[in-house]
Order: sequence, then structure tokens, then C-alpha cells
Amino acid sequence: MATANKNLSNYDKNAIPSAKDFRFGIVVSEWNDIITEGLFSGAQTALLDCGAIAENIVRWNVPGSFELIYGAKKMLQTQNVDVVIVIGCVIKGETMHFEFVCEGVTQGIKDLNVQEDVPVIFCLLTDNTEQQSIDRIGGIHGNKGTEAAIAAIKIAFLRQQAK
Repeated sequence: MATANKNLSNYDKNAIPSAKDFRFGIVVSEWNDIITEGLFSGAQTALLDCGAIAENIVRWNVPGSFELIYGAKKMLQTQNVDVVIVIGCVIKGETMHFEFVCEGVTQGIKDLNVQEDVPVIFCLLTDNTEQQSIDRIGGIHGNKGTEAAIAAIKIAFLRQQAK
């Protein structure tokens, strides 16, 4: 387990660039909404804690995790954001659906990062059980939404510096 011995949600605010000059897009899946709302809350709290202005955080909801790709693409095209975070949760069931959705979303977000100039941060939980997801929205593994927000700030800063 990659995060068994380290809670990556604990960050040093002084070691992170200020988020005040960036505009953030967040696309949130409505499927498994208890989990995705927890991830969104972690992301939003971290962004605001690091200086983001509330009006510069644009949230869109999409029906499920597979739709995160389209939502992110449209947000990149229309919202003048510096970075997009996609938030979703797929919990393994009895069929191959889990594998297809996880692979499709992973490849779709990768494709957006290759094709577009604005980065897309991947915050898709792909857990075997609901409890594993709960453990990643503020449980024993911290909040993966918080981690995605910190990654978003750092990559937006990198993008700004590379211009």
C-alpha cells in the first residue's frame, strides 16, 4: 500500500506557492457522491488555505467518473483556468465495468494532459471497497482531494514559470 506509512494530506503551507493568482477548475463526479463530496471538500479547503480566492474556484458536476474527461475538456475550452482537478470514485463490483471505467478515465485524462497546455490533475479513487474510499476522504490515508489541490497549485506555478 503506497500511503500506508505516510499521510500526504499534511502539507507545509510555507513550502507551497501562493494560490491567489490562479484560477482553478474542479470537475466532480456525482456517482459515489459521499466520497466525491469529501474529496471536493478537501480540495476546496486546501486551495483556500493556500490563498486561492473563492471566486477563482469553478466547480462543475458530471454524472459519473467516465464523464470527467468531457467535463474537463469543456472546462479547459471555456473557463480560462490555470489547472483542472477531476474528482471521481469507482468502487470495484462484480463485473469488468470497474476496469473499463478506470482505464478509460486514466487514458482520457492522460490524453488531455498531452494535448492541452493546461494541466489536469487526476483525483480518481479506484478502490476495492467503500471503506477504502472512506479511508481516503479524511480517514487513515488523509484526504486525496487535499493532495490533488496541492499538486494543482504546484503544477499551475510550474506552468506559470515555464512561460
